[in-house]
Amino acid sequence: MTDQLVKIRDIWLEGRSDENWNPIINGVDLDLKRGEVLGLIGESGAGKSTLGLAAMGYTRDGVRISKGSVFFDGIDLLTASAAVKRDLLGKRIAYVAQSAAASFNPAHKIIDQHIEGPVQHGVMSKAESMADGQELYRKLRLPDPDQIGFRYPHQVSGGQLQRAMTAMAMSCRPDLIIFDEPTTALDVTTQIEVLAAIRQIVEEYDTAAIYITHDLAVVAQMADTIKVLLKGDEVETSDTRSMLQNPQEDYTKSLWAVRSFQRPLKTPVVAGAVPVVSVCNVDAAYGKVPVLHDVSFDMHAGRTVAVVGESGSGKSTTARCITGLLPPTSGHIAFDGEAVPADYRKRSKDQLRQVQMIYQMADTALNPRVCVGDIIARPVQFYLGLRGKEKRRRVDELMDQIELDPATYYDRLPSELSGGQKQRIGIARALAADPKFIICDEVTSALDQLVAEGILRLLARLQDQLSLSYMFITHDLATVKAIADEVVVMKDGRVVEQGMKDDMFTPPHHAYTDLLLSSVPEMDPDWLTYLLAERGVDNIGDAAVDKM
Repeated sequence: MTDQLVKIRDIWLEGRSDENWNPIINGVDLDLKRGEVLGLIGESGAGKSTLGLAAMGYTRDGVRISKGSVFFDGIDLLTASAAVKRDLLGKRIAYVAQSAAASFNPAHKIIDQHIEGPVQHGVMSKAESMADGQELYRKLRLPDPDQIGFRYPHQVSGGQLQRAMTAMAMSCRPDLIIFDEPTTALDVTTQIEVLAAIRQIVEEYDTAAIYITHDLAVVAQMADTIKVLLKGDEVETSDTRSMLQNPQEDYTKSLWAVRSFQRPLKTPVVAGAVPVVSVCNVDAAYGKVPVLHDVSFDMHAGRTVAVVGESGSGKSTTARCITGLLPPTSGHIAFDGEAVPADYRKRSKDQLRQVQMIYQMADTALNPRVCVGDIIARPVQFYLGLRGKEKRRRVDELMDQIELDPATYYDRLPSELSGGQKQRIGIARALAADPKFIICDEVTSALDQLVAEGILRLLARLQDQLSLSYMFITHDLATVKAIADEVVVMKDGRVVEQGMKDDMFTPPHHAYTDLLLSSVPEMDPDWLTYLLAERGVDNIGDAAVDKM
């Protein structure tokens, strides 16, 4: 057994478009030792996920390895038999996908999917695997760790499901884990605990990891070495501290630069102005379980209200109440000062048109069998009645607004797009209805910093032009600072603090708001270590994390 675990040489990958094969990865090398973490960073579409999957000897449909070699612990993965690969994948090599909601089988309970790998690979018995899963849930600070596995995937929040998938990848204690944006769906406080748990697993079991991310502050905490990609080409590779302190290439320096966009301060709302949307003393429940408690806040024309809080705090549930997908048990929702039916099925077509939503998980929000042009065209026809050339012209305008060339992307399926591109299609689909109010549910969480800034600028411009009102659900406080006018902080289904953005970011804060603000990662490799020590977390898996 050698320290060298993964060795990739001169790897070339291509993707099929119609009858042509186009380059995705261009002659990249990769080396990874046991216990080492390699960070892959770059813009959306740089080839990060494709290279990470290639390290498993795997490619998605429509992608092929045209040249090069991939060795795992001396095994040639490109020539290995199917039986050899079946024994490796899931047992010695594991993968944590970016979208947990698209990765779990919705028809089976979480714990049943967790134990499948360890049992089939003969690592543990069913009972041992179940007990180990509950312990991993505890380390990853999932609520009610002994019982949460007995829920179905749709019965937990996106952040909770992402942690459950991380636990599932760790179930066989693999030699290599590919983490593909594993904390994208997590709030900042939960992200700390997940990052800490990942670091503990890597150190405790001498596991190697490839950590794919567009979050530079996160990769600074996790990676020993960083590799920068741009359009399939390797830009530069260096140890993390050297890369942070002295990047060599101009492109890397552009990634490291602090994002500049921030909305100008707006004048206060005129006294007596009627809100576009009002959430009025709303309680809500899933079945008999109460999840929202007396939630109230207003959203005015041309303004953005950011709703922040931990995973499971009630942010997305509040959005479901506004859209009518989850009727409140008490209280009501008002549009332009008038209460609307609680159930969306009782709302008029125009009431439905005025409120649109951009979803967090583009993978599950877009029909995989419909081309992106037709996805955008459907609300154009349904709500605006446009057909033929007028419909196509409007779709082309929307695609231009989200910076995707209609001639190139109109006929592509969602599976042929990067995560960031898919999210932009979701934005265009929401705009297609010509709404007055848009709920943005973590719309930039899947995007790298450069693309995310472009999307924020686009949303700000559209808001100014159309006097749109936004409810911006996010765990990214940098995004809040950039685009919000007002901030609502939620915890355990309640509003704990709300106010103008500048007031919310100026001490003194509510204790929970202060916790959120202090949990934003910094571009310092020692930040996470210092923070855990400051909060008294000596053992990452300890209950001491509950002090947070």
